Amino acid sequence: MELVPDSERSGLIGALPQSWRPFAALMRLDRPIGTWLLFWPCAASVALAGVGGRWDLFAWFLLGAFAMRSAGCAYNDIVDRDLDRQVERTRARPLASGRVSLSAAWALTIALCLVGLVVLLQLDRTAQLVALGSIVLVAAYPFMKRITWWPQAWLGMVFSWGALVGWPAVTGALALPAILLWAGCAAWTIGYDTLYAIQDIEDDALVGVKSSARALGQSAQLGVGVFYLIALGLWGAALWQVKPHMLAMLALLPAALHLLRQVAKADPRDGAGALALFRSNRFAGLLLFAASLTVGLS
Repeated sequence: MELVPDSERSGLIGALPQSWRPFAALMRLDRPIGTWLLFWPCAASVALAGVGGRWDLFAWFLLGAFAMRSAGCAYNDIVDRDLDRQVERTRARPLASGRVSLSAAWALTIALCLVGLVVLLQLDRTAQLVALGSIVLVAAYPFMKRITWWPQAWLGMVFSWGALVGWPAVTGALALPAILLWAGCAAWTIGYDTLYAIQDIEDDALVGVKSSARALGQSAQLGVGVFYLIALGLWGAALWQVKPHMLAMLALLPAALHLLRQVAKADPRDGAGALALFRSNRFAGLLLFAASLTVGLS
């Protein structure tokens, strides 16, 4: 059997029973980066709100990030199954290759959404309503690369939505710091997902899929840098709303240096290098969380 690009015959998925492996690949179990990138905006928002004694929220949001990211991957593959068959990197994915049926993929997606519902029920009513507001954005995302050159901007709104949920989960109300944090995370997402899209530029051009990496071309490095600067500015504004002191800005310095390093190393001609930089954003998210926790608890 052909090796599936988004899976492994060894490691976590390789240790599973043979019949389970296509479903694990559909969920990207061997690629936890997406879960971390979905989790950190939630965690940073809870931290910046001061936690309020709800330390259990970090565990609930981590479970929710895992379930909803997995559901999102399965849903994305359902929508993109015909496109995936035309792209070298994705043609062996479980749905595109026929190793998982469409009905089974839908069943998995619904089951994962039910896990997300369990997490939703642990939140304050305002946080629940805000979280539900993301459903339309999530459902529309897979179609954006057929419509706009900037599907990464749509992904930014979706993947950062947890920043709008974490704050009211602690305080019971949405506030400006959460909105600024969300906007900053959206800009960060556009930057790192542009890096991710660099590896697919040639295949995307062949099948007519649009992306910020294609739109920016050889200016992708500059574009990523601009979006990272916007992210840092908005994050700084969010922290300033909570603690208007220059020491609060210093908490962002490690994250700023990490993002600067990414920009310095970005090369639109190096897909493998861009993928490695993309994956390093799990540490950028951790540094954002550390800054938010420092300010939120101060």
